[in-house]
Amino acid sequence: MRTAALPFLAAALFAASGAGAQTRHDTNAPIDFGADHIELQDRANRAVLVGNVVVKQAEMTLNAARMTVSYTGQVLDGNPQVSRLDASGGVTVRRPDQTARSQFAIYDLNRRVITMLGAVRLDQGGNTVNGGRLTINLDTGRAVIDGSSVAGGSAGARGTVTQSPGGRVTGTFSVPRRGN
Repeated sequence: MRTAALPFLAAALFAASGAGAQTRHDTNAPIDFGADHIELQDRANRAVLVGNVVVKQAEMTLNAARMTVSYTGQVLDGNPQVSRLDASGGVTVRRPDQTARSQFAIYDLNRRVITMLGAVRLDQGGNTVNGGRLTINLDTGRAVIDGSSVAGGSAGARGTVTQSPGGRVTGTFSVPRRGN
């Protein structure tokens, strides 16, 4: 099997397992946040959140050690219009029946896409896929993982390193129980 086909195979198997059915995310929902410290940089149209960062939008929660919130400078109903979130340090994105972990993440609110980089692990239902980069389309719910790598690694849920070796996508898919 060709290595280039692995991301597509992983996405197809994930969807076929029944765990791939994600509902469309409400990208127009307000974004609530919390952090230990926040620095507003109005002239640069951004805010920097540091320490136990929690961001919630509809049914999605993003946790990280640090996050830069970029906004357009436009204000609607008294609120600045956020265009992008850049997260680093133990990033976790949780959606119903789906948890993704990585070293870094970018949430492009205009494109409605989250890109996660570095030691990526996606858990959905009983399935797990590891790779270097994960792209989640919040309109379609489609998640694609490839083996692109970011230097470093992080400890997984059981304390093992989850960065995929050699740029490969690896994982485990659950199989329905069958009677004997």
